[in-house]
Amino acid sequence: MSSISEILQKIRSKSPLVHNITNYVVMNNTANALLAVGASPVMAHAKEEVKDIVTISSSLVINMGTLSEKWVESMLMATAQAKATNTPFVFDPVGVGASAYRTEVAQKIIGTAIPNVIRGNASEIMALAKLTNSTKGVDSTMDTQDAIEGATLLAKQLNNTIVISGAIDYIITADTISKIENGSPLMAKITGMGCTATAMVGACLGVEENTHVAAVAAMAIMGVAGDMANEKSAGPGSFQMNFYDSLYVLSPEVLAVKVKTNA
Repeated sequence: MSSISEILQKIRSKSPLVHNITNYVVMNNTANALLAVGASPVMAHAKEEVKDIVTISSSLVINMGTLSEKWVESMLMATAQAKATNTPFVFDPVGVGASAYRTEVAQKIIGTAIPNVIRGNASEIMALAKLTNSTKGVDSTMDTQDAIEGATLLAKQLNNTIVISGAIDYIITADTISKIENGSPLMAKITGMGCTATAMVGACLGVEENTHVAAVAAMAIMGVAGDMANEKSAGPGSFQMNFYDSLYVLSPEVLAVKVKTNA
């Protein structure tokens, strides 16, 4: 089991191939963030090739932000292949509970193969845990703390790791709860930062077998890079640029010193 700093170092040295089936609103952002941190992104959605790409990838990221029938087919094929090849994968149930279709797709994905990690906001995690049916699109309508009970039940039920992202990020595996208290309020003003966090989990899963530690490392990297970017930014536009730069220059030593965690 590696430390947070060692995981960042491994990403830089191994450049894990992260296969993303994600939404087209954030594809460019996600790819740039993965490149900046040292991973190798591939955005392959065609069902004719997803099995091949999963097989050669270090990890798989499934994000259901923009759904369509063909993309759902690709997601299900990819998750089945990940199960067959023991490829770790992270699932982002964007907007689950906002529509019957989204809830159905989320259930199909989890039914095909249980994700190693599920990352969502408080509303999405609560919806998955069936403790609430109220969400506000892709934005959370509740605090991360409200979802801890539901996330704990879900993690035990699925025997995996659940990440609740927000002002404070909670990472839950069985009876273990870790939290990351880094990050900037400006992160909520840029589309796809949650999706980027999910992809970062994918990068960490590509180099670390312990799913809890990988998820903690991903949220720490996101949070510390957010802190660094916040110091230089006047608003969301400059923040996004500075966030990529912060991911790029972030060193394992700085990460270890600046992370605020109980892990």
